[in-house]
Amino acid sequence: MTFFTIFSLIIIFVTYKTIVIIPQHSGVVKERLGKFKGVLLPGFHFMIPFFDRVAYTHEMREQVLDVPSQSCITKDNIQVEVDGIVYLKVISPDKASYGIGDYRLASVNLAQTNMRSEIGKLTLDETFSERESINENVVREVDLASDPWGIKVMRYEIKNISPSDHVVDTLEKQMEAERQKRAEITLAEAEKQSTINLSNAYREEKINLSQGEKQKRMNEAQGKAREIEILAEATAEGLGQISAAIAKKGGQEALQMQISEHFIEELGEILKTAEVSVVPNNLANLKGFFEGINQVGHSLSNKKEV
Repeated sequence: MTFFTIFSLIIIFVTYKTIVIIPQHSGVVKERLGKFKGVLLPGFHFMIPFFDRVAYTHEMREQVLDVPSQSCITKDNIQVEVDGIVYLKVISPDKASYGIGDYRLASVNLAQTNMRSEIGKLTLDETFSERESINENVVREVDLASDPWGIKVMRYEIKNISPSDHVVDTLEKQMEAERQKRAEITLAEAEKQSTINLSNAYREEKINLSQGEKQKRMNEAQGKAREIEILAEATAEGLGQISAAIAKKGGQEALQMQISEHFIEELGEILKTAEVSVVPNNLANLKGFFEGINQVGHSLSNKKEV
């Protein structure tokens, strides 16, 4: 019973050493007597006990490695803390086993080195705006250097770029100054536009007033011209009627009489209001004298006609 148990244990042990099942996501490096023999793909495999052994097992899926935060100096001599994530995949398990001792650690250190180099080529402002370019450059350099290790760097992503507290305070003051500057520029533009609008409104007002004054003067001139025209027409008509009346029989005598009466009336008014007399006062009664003469003239004219 004891012998059978020992024999069974030996058989189980040999079988365990003989049969190897490789999972789908793994890659196994087989060694025979300490020498690389081949790569076992996922599935069922037989091995020679005590001669063959599984030397290395690698994860064939894409792996995510955290890149620790590190201090970098930008082109404009500003210190920033940068961390990231590198994505890689084992392509050749034998190179990953014999090409380097620890490809994970080597990839992380290589990513850090290239990140410091890329940050040193850019200013602080450019590090925030050129993230995609930085990631592409790091992937290209790390992938080129890690090719002998049998791995493929898929991508690199920057997680954080953190300036020091002093730099953050300076940037905040700078941004505040920029916002204040933009606000002042906006206010100046608004004031400028307001001044322009007011000047345009004032100009339009003056133009409207001048046009109104012009139209007013034109209307007044037209009214004055019409008034003069009417007066001229009336005067011409009156003169025509006077001329016609003078041309009739007795018209001359009537005109002379009218002139004499008007002269005597005006002379009398002047003598009444004047303080200094240059002619005798009794001349103011000449109206009666001329009336008598006119009556005598009319009598003589009537006798002759008879």
